[in-house]
Amino acid sequence: MGNSRCNVGLLCSCLMMVGLVLSGCADRAPKTDIGRETATASSDSESSKPLRVVATYSILGDWVRRIGGENIELTVLVGPEGDAHTYEPTPQDSVALAKADVVFENGLGFEVWLDRLYEASESKGKRIVVTDSIKPRQVVISESQTETDPHVWHLPANAILMANSIASAFETADPSRSSQYRSREQSYVKELNELDAWITKQINSIPNDRRKLVTTHDTFGYLADKYGLEVLSVLGSVSSDSSDPSAGQIAEIINRIRASKVPAIFAENILNPKLTNQVAQEAGVKIVPTLYTDALGPKGSPGEDYLSMMRFNITTMVEALR
Repeated sequence: MGNSRCNVGLLCSCLMMVGLVLSGCADRAPKTDIGRETATASSDSESSKPLRVVATYSILGDWVRRIGGENIELTVLVGPEGDAHTYEPTPQDSVALAKADVVFENGLGFEVWLDRLYEASESKGKRIVVTDSIKPRQVVISESQTETDPHVWHLPANAILMANSIASAFETADPSRSSQYRSREQSYVKELNELDAWITKQINSIPNDRRKLVTTHDTFGYLADKYGLEVLSVLGSVSSDSSDPSAGQIAEIINRIRASKVPAIFAENILNPKLTNQVAQEAGVKIVPTLYTDALGPKGSPGEDYLSMMRFNITTMVEALR
């Protein structure tokens, strides 16, 4: 009997030691996240768990991160330098959507792949189209064809409306922390208003006859309409997924560039600059350092967040056109 008691005691001691070792290993185990970009908040109680949030592209993700702060766990599907026009979803994207409480999207035909992906993931996350309060710009392609321009983010006034949509969605999904979301929104809107005033001053320094912006696809229309710029795109479309123009169309574009005495042509971070370089060379116009158009740049770059991206783009435009 004495030996039996000793054996039981020894077994209990061993089990306790194994439990302590496993607990220590769990504490040291690396945490894994889904998606290219994830900002994770820790919590101690069930009620304070972070919202699981998905944003479709990097610029939108930056706004969501600014307003959500430590209250959210964010996954961005199309990360820095990625082109949402042509993006091909991955299995990881489906997993992220399946777990999401809220899904933020641009809308206006920007994420053509999202409906099918969302349905396939069987997600229950609330979809929020952040452009619902914005009147979209229509681009005339031909006498019988128009396109809706999805590139609303290049205008700070639109960014303010979308920030409001983001904060409202967080209030609905997480009412106990609504004051935190609204506080961050108000702080960010102040920065966006300052950005708007700065852009106005910068664009006004460009002579009227030199306010001509040539890019690969039609991405700066909202910016141009507000601040008085003329836009010409090589592809002649708001989508970067358009097929390359024919030799005749390229010749026509080159003639238009020469006739309008465009001082510079701007490359884009989401597109191969080969076609743009060709047009610039044949038109005898300088090619300008790459602008951030449909995506942010990587960390450490001048376009790592929305405010930095906008200031870099405007500074580059002004220096090339003035």
